[in-house]
Amino acid sequence: MAAHLPRSCRPPSSIAMLKITRMTNAGTTTLIVSGRIDADQLPDLRRSVETEQASDVVLDLNEVSLVDAEVVRFLLHCEMQGIRLAHCPAYVREWMAREKRPP
Repeated sequence: MAAHLPRSCRPPSSIAMLKITRMTNAGTTTLIVSGRIDADQLPDLRRSVETEQASDVVLDLNEVSLVDAEVVRFLLHCEMQGIRLAHCPAYVREWMAREKRPP
């Protein structure tokens, strides 16, 4: 008979990793985002975006593997604030378009 471990003792099935690399070039700040972004990682991404003082900020999402609904809404908010999204995965763009449409 297999022993059942309490949830707190089980190893995580997948570790969500988020990496944000900041680069500046000619007055443009680019935040290169890598990994998975969900509600747990969103505060870190939000903090990184909000601390930028540059007038030209780009979020490079080329290395993003997974997002959730909260992140999609945050990305929409970023665009409304003038933040450009570069290399945004097609599925994220489609999701953003659906979020914009009235129900």
